[in-house]
Amino acid sequence: MLSNNEIASIVETSDEWIRQRTGIVQRHIADEGELTSDLAVNAAKSAIEKARISVDEINLIVVATTTPDKTLPSCATIVQSKLKCKNAFSFDVQAACSGFIYAVTVADSLIKSNNRIKYALVIGAEIMSRIVDWEDRSTCVLFGDGAGAVIIKSEMGSSASYQQTYTLMAMWTYYVRTEGYPQLVILEKYA
Repeated sequence: MLSNNEIASIVETSDEWIRQRTGIVQRHIADEGELTSDLAVNAAKSAIEKARISVDEINLIVVATTTPDKTLPSCATIVQSKLKCKNAFSFDVQAACSGFIYAVTVADSLIKSNNRIKYALVIGAEIMSRIVDWEDRSTCVLFGDGAGAVIIKSEMGSSASYQQTYTLMAMWTYYVRTEGYPQLVILEKYA
């Protein structure tokens, strides 16, 4: 954990200044040697468990990250290998702050256009602490490290058009912005 007071010892700021402008109290910092894919796998395992499915049921893995372990292979492919997920295709989406939203949107589009995708695993994962400028008060107060994952289940509609819908099965956040405590969010329906 890195508290606002610890950041105040690095740059000219205060706990009060950061809280008033961002609501942030503390941020998670990855351990030395811990990779973005490690955070992603932890979040994925929890989401898979909460959704009560097996890795063999997942057909798609999308990882939103600006800080992958390395350029090649993709972080999603590394996650797929670490999970031993043999029935999925995987790729990364890089769109910075909006990456997770784009990843969910891409997964939604692929689910709607391909009836062979039953479950999609979407992960947002970052280790920003290794790239942030810790002497720039305007940015260093904002970023920490963490990952969140969601399982999206495809559901064929009963109408004549067979329009596909899906359910967000479970989402687990490894990092929560304001308090830093893990939390589980289950969303029954998502349209």
